[in-house]
Amino acid sequence: MTPEATRWRAIGQILLLTAGLIVLTFISAGSVYLVNQAREDARWVVHTVEVENQILLTQLQMRRTESAQRGYISTLLPDFLTDFDTAASALTVDLARLRQLTSDNPVQGHLLAEIIPLSNQRIEEFRKTIALARAEHVDDAARIVREGIGRDAMSHIDDLANEMRVEEDRLFVQRTTSADRSQSLAASMTGVGSGLVVLLAGISIFLVRRSARARDTAEAQLRDNNLNLEATVDARTADLREANDEIQRFAYIVSHDLRSPLVNIMGFTSELDELRTDIFKRIATLATASASPAPVAAGEIEPALEGGDKQLSEGFSEALGFIKSSIAKMDRLITAILNLTREGRREFEPVEIDTRELIENIVATVAHQASEAKAQIRIEPLPAINSDRLALEQIFSNLIDNALKYLKPGVPGDITVRGRTKLGFAIFEIADNGRGIDPKDHQRIFDLFRRAGEQDKPGQGIGLAHVRALVRRLGGTMSVSSELHNGSTFTIALPIGWKAGNRNRDP
Repeated sequence: MTPEATRWRAIGQILLLTAGLIVLTFISAGSVYLVNQAREDARWVVHTVEVENQILLTQLQMRRTESAQRGYISTLLPDFLTDFDTAASALTVDLARLRQLTSDNPVQGHLLAEIIPLSNQRIEEFRKTIALARAEHVDDAARIVREGIGRDAMSHIDDLANEMRVEEDRLFVQRTTSADRSQSLAASMTGVGSGLVVLLAGISIFLVRRSARARDTAEAQLRDNNLNLEATVDARTADLREANDEIQRFAYIVSHDLRSPLVNIMGFTSELDELRTDIFKRIATLATASASPAPVAAGEIEPALEGGDKQLSEGFSEALGFIKSSIAKMDRLITAILNLTREGRREFEPVEIDTRELIENIVATVAHQASEAKAQIRIEPLPAINSDRLALEQIFSNLIDNALKYLKPGVPGDITVRGRTKLGFAIFEIADNGRGIDPKDHQRIFDLFRRAGEQDKPGQGIGLAHVRALVRRLGGTMSVSSELHNGSTFTIALPIGWKAGNRNRDP
């Protein structure tokens, strides 16, 4: 390929990835906006519930004042007088609170402007009858109560309060619909962003493979050319250098331009998770309030979700969990590509590792996948070793994931992880009863971007090549024993007391 063609190809790739970055930035900004909008809609839903609760509380206080008045007139007990004073004072506070909560709504303000004078009038009538009773004119006070003086005012107050509740019910339907729409749009935006991340990662993998093939071709041509043809050697060396530079550019773009929006999407997903808790808590409160006319008193246990609401909450949480696990898996894929393409890799840090705990954590992350595949993963006693934790997580995660991916159709999966020690080495075996590997493909599966057998599962042919490279850098060896349709056993031998040395750097 000529330098001019290479330059145009690099420009095209940069433009493509730049366009992808712009799109992902737009997706991220849209997600931020939609999450904030959903939060604002949820706040208004909560506000509506608070107003309805305050209306009910105000009505309750009015009833308490009337009950205390009648109780005192009937018995002349001081306790009823104390209850009346307390309820009357609370009614004044509740009306003021209700006015504050409905200050944004002219309709409610108009209704409340009628309720407050009527309530004050009714309280004064109560005080008048109580005063008569205290002055030993109990018969006069009782006559006023029996004649129902002020009953029309109380009925009008109830009608006005009911109108306020009808208005809040209308606002609740409107605001919950708006909140649901905002949440749906935010979830859709997150899904689109995740899809674009996957697409751009796939494009990057394709470009990396193409660059790797170009580099391999250049190296083969250099080996075949006559060493005395200095001009040819210089030309091929230049091609190889350009291919390596191109790989470095892609590695930089993947590590910075793709991982950043991936982290943003995870953050927005967490925001949705936090918002979910508040919304479903309010839904549970509203459902309880609708089922029972009496308001929930302070100190009572907060109601729990039931029926469809509970299933909706669980489904929402499960969907968010799937999104988070998919984003985490994409992040690991990007990291694997970087480890395979860049010249210098990270320095390994040997630490003491409880391999059983490490593998149990890995198995926990694939529990849902194993359940869907009707497979069990058994962990037998494993030796502890001194090695690099991240490298071991990548090694065992890849092998266990492959074992689940390539199970035999119609046969319950049985995967076993076992280990032993021998001559200073820890030997680990990951065995399964899956579809197996043809012996002629035992070496092929460890080649970069090459796969064996029926290609009916997603994959890029990176995993086992990466695993073997990590095992070698850890001073170990890796092999496979398998026959077609009879399962596979991958064996890894690692030094028990490995220390970072020359193998900690790429050759």
